[in-house]
Amino acid sequence: MPRSREQSDHVFDFVADIWQRRKWIAVAVFSAAFAGVTSLALSLPDIYRATATVMVERQQVSEAFVRPSVTAELETRIQTIHKQVMSRARLSDVIKRLNLYPDLRGQVPVDAIVERMRRDVDFSLSGVDQSSGRTATIAFTLGYTGRDPVTVAEVANLLTSFHVEENTKSRERQAVRTAEFLRTQLDEIKRSIDAQQQRTGAFKQQHNGELPEQVEANLAALDRFNNQLRLNGEYQIRAMERRERLEHDAAAAALPPRAAAPPPGDTPGARLASLTDQLTEMRRKYSDRYPDVIRLRQEIAALEPLVQAKSKAAPAEAPPDAAEAAGTHATEAALREVESQLQSLKAEETLLRNVIATYESRVENAPKRDEELQQLSRDAAANKARYETVAKQYEDAQLAEKLEEGQSVEQFRVLDPAIPSPRPAAPNRAWLLGMGLVGSLALALGAVVAAEKLDTTFHTVEDLRAFARIPAIAVIRRIPTRTEARTRRVRQALLAASMVAAIVLIFVGVRHFGSNNEQIVMMTARGRG
Repeated sequence: MPRSREQSDHVFDFVADIWQRRKWIAVAVFSAAFAGVTSLALSLPDIYRATATVMVERQQVSEAFVRPSVTAELETRIQTIHKQVMSRARLSDVIKRLNLYPDLRGQVPVDAIVERMRRDVDFSLSGVDQSSGRTATIAFTLGYTGRDPVTVAEVANLLTSFHVEENTKSRERQAVRTAEFLRTQLDEIKRSIDAQQQRTGAFKQQHNGELPEQVEANLAALDRFNNQLRLNGEYQIRAMERRERLEHDAAAAALPPRAAAPPPGDTPGARLASLTDQLTEMRRKYSDRYPDVIRLRQEIAALEPLVQAKSKAAPAEAPPDAAEAAGTHATEAALREVESQLQSLKAEETLLRNVIATYESRVENAPKRDEELQQLSRDAAANKARYETVAKQYEDAQLAEKLEEGQSVEQFRVLDPAIPSPRPAAPNRAWLLGMGLVGSLALALGAVVAAEKLDTTFHTVEDLRAFARIPAIAVIRRIPTRTEARTRRVRQALLAASMVAAIVLIFVGVRHFGSNNEQIVMMTARGRG
């Protein structure tokens, strides 16, 4: 313990000796540094700050009833609006209107002043955490920094009102553009539907008879014409049989009378009676337009002249040559009529076969037309469904547009307007003075240490012995003369005056440097609090 106390006393004596030698250097450095800091703290301009808070109010009408047309992310939209408000044109107008930065206007470019104002504006979003892990924005703050508290509050409120107005206009513009776009899409789809209907109508008109809904009618007509063709074939067979009979009669008429006498049942009269009975029977079942009825009437009309000629010739007992001539003439007339009937039937057969081929082609083409018509129908159905969807979206957009006009949707509301602050936000002079005091002390200590390191003189016997290793005999204290004492006092007075002058110069220079230096104020504002 005694040895430790001795070491402490030795350290204290060492420090006291250094202070005795370097006290004026320490005082000078500390005074100069602290004077500069004090001058800077007192000369820096006061900077005021005003902040306005804007609340984001959600839409008052539920999305279950009205779907909003403005679906962009809120944070993105707020940042977009902020960029629009902070544009050069908008800020230049604010600078001119409120006469901001008068000391810079006319000396630096407009872009530099606008950039300075952007740095003075502080913008931040406020949100709450959701269960999904995302942060929902519920408000944002906008602050402005300047020298005049009233002007600062006015600028903050003006920029805030710009954000509110721009949000309203932006939502209205987006809602209107959405409604116009949907209306344009609706008109285009309507024109497409009309064109599709026209194409469908032209297709049906072009392929009339081959459509799917006409297949049954075509099959029925095809069956009817096939029946007519079958009846036509039967009529041709009967006509050919009749022609053969007439040719047989004509050949029999050319033979001798005994050989030409026809059997009683095959005479023209008997044939006429048989046909008449058949006609009567057919009329009971069918109308006069039935083909068999028409054929029987034609045969009866052909036989009647022959029967009448024979009935006139029998009472007069005409000569055999005259009777044969009349019979031959009637037979030739009947043959001509049968030939004409056969030609008519063959022409009708050709026509029926062409018609049947046409209907068969229609039936064969029906599946292809059905596929093409289904494609047209699918396109029409798709356009119709799209039209209904866009029409519903257009109705929603119109309703959303009305809600935007009535401001019944998401909007910005100024919760806390900016007010002039009674106290400046910067500089923090107490903090500056405290940091200046600490720094000045550290600088003075550094100056003392540097002076000791640079000094090569011996101040104690121990220093001399450590350097020379020569035994010291005695220590003689220096006794100054009167001249040396007077010179020393003069030197000290000059040093004191020089130090005072230097401190004054530092004080004035620093005061001039910091009188309008807002950058230093903003840098030192971090230390506040």
